[in-house]
Amino acid sequence: MLFEAKVRFLRLELLVLRLLRSGRFNGWDIMQRLQLVSGEVLSVTPGALYPALHRLEERGLISAVWGPSENNRKAKFYELTAAGGKQFEAERKEWERFSGAVALILRDA
Repeated sequence: MLFEAKVRFLRLELLVLRLLRSGRFNGWDIMQRLQLVSGEVLSVTPGALYPALHRLEERGLISAVWGPSENNRKAKFYELTAAGGKQFEAERKEWERFSGAVALILRDA
C-alpha cells in the first residue's frame, strides 16, 4: 500500500475504532463526534466513513444494528466488538510507532 493511502486508511479506521470504544453511535454521530473531539480540526465525509464502517464490519471489528436515531429516523448503530478492541490496541501502537518516526524526521532531518 502506498505511504499516503496507508496513512489515510490507518488513521480513519483507528479513529472510528477509538470513538466506538466510548459507546454505540450511528454514522452521523461518528462524523459529528470526530469533528467535535478533534477541536474542529478533523472531519470525514460520508463517502469515506461508510466504506470504512463496512470494511470494519466485514472484518468483525464492529457490529451494527438498526434502530431509531435521536430524531426518530431509522439509523444503523455501530459498536466495537471484542476483536475490534484488540485491533484498536494493535493499530494504536502501530500509529504511535509511525507518528514517532515522522516526528524524528521532522525534528532531526
